[in-house]
This record gives sequence, structure tokens and C-alpha cells, in this order.
Amino acid sequence: MAEQKNWYLICYDISCQKRWRKAYKLLQGYGETTQYSIFRCLLNLRQRERLRWQLEQVLTQEDRLLLVGLCDRCVDRIQKCNRPNSWVINPCSHQIL
Repeated sequence: MAEQKNWYLICYDISCQKRWRKAYKLLQGYGETTQYSIFRCLLNLRQRERLRWQLEQVLTQEDRLLLVGLCDRCVDRIQKCNRPNSWVINPCSHQIL
């Protein structure tokens, strides 16, 4: 049985351009960018913890990282004012019941 996936909003503030680039490239493998330092990712618990651990290897004490878990209701309530394609959820091509 597949693990349940949840949406996460990942935000970071990194002062060093080299570390910022590493974090950006790492996050591109997990989700999609909504702004320069904000990503949205659909992850299961194992993927989230692996990503958090990998980011901790890149970041230092002066950097900031925020992982926000979004429930289905929160995702439904996201306002897309003047930007209707800012949070498009692609339906799965198949479902296993």
C-alpha cells in the first residue's frame, strides 16, 4: 500500500548565494517553485524527512528553513487572486483502490 502524500510549503532564507543555489537545486527534485525561495511539494512522510535531512546538510545556523504541512482543506482554501494557475493540482492519471 502506498504511503499517503501531503502538500508542504517550503520556505527558506539563505544569505550565502552558493548555499542558496544548492538548496534550490535540491528542492527542484522534490517539487516546484512558486517563488524564488518558496516551493510546494507533494511528499509522503519518508520523503519529507529525507528532504529535511538533506537541507540540514546544506544550511548553517544563520539560515532559516520553514516546512509547513498543508491539509486537504488548507489546499482547497488557497486563494489564487489574479493568478488562477498559481496552484494547479494535476489529477493522478490512475488510482489504485
